[in-house]
Amino acid sequence: MKNYVFSLKPGMDLRMEIDKFVAGKDIKAGCVVTCVGNLQKAILRMADAEIVREYKGTFEIVSLVGTVESGNSHLHISISDKEGHVFGGHLKNGSIVGITAEVIIAELENLSFKRVYDDSTKYEELVVEEKISSYIFYLEDPTLTISKI
Repeated sequence: MKNYVFSLKPGMDLRMEIDKFVAGKDIKAGCVVTCVGNLQKAILRMADAEIVREYKGTFEIVSLVGTVESGNSHLHISISDKEGHVFGGHLKNGSIVGITAEVIIAELENLSFKRVYDDSTKYEELVVEEKISSYIFYLEDPTLTISKI
C-alpha cells in the first residue's frame, strides 16, 4: 500500500483536486485515509440523491471518507459550522477550500475499482477486482532470475 499526502490552498475545489491527484498518480483503487481543513463553500448531495444543497460560510472538515479511482471517486464529507452543528453528504464539485485542506490517500496496489450499473439500486456500484501479477522463474541460472510479465 502506498500513502500520499498533499495540501490544498484557499480557493481550490476539494473534490476536483482529489480527482486530479488520483488521475495524475493513475490510482486504480484507493481510499481517503483522512482529511482535515476548512471549507468556505460546500456543495453536498443529500441521501435521497435528488437534493443538492450549497452552504457558504466557514466550515471545519470533521470527516472525509470514500473510495477513489482514476476517473471516479465516491466521497462523503461531514463538516461543522461555527456553532458546532455537524452535517454532511456526498461531496460535489464546487466545494471550495477556505484556509487549507490536508488530504491523505492510500493506494491499494493489489486491487482495481470500477463502477458498474446495478438495476436493483439504479446506480453505478463499486466492483473490486484483484490484480494478479505473473512471474516467470528461470531456474537454469543458479542465481534464480525473476522476470515479471
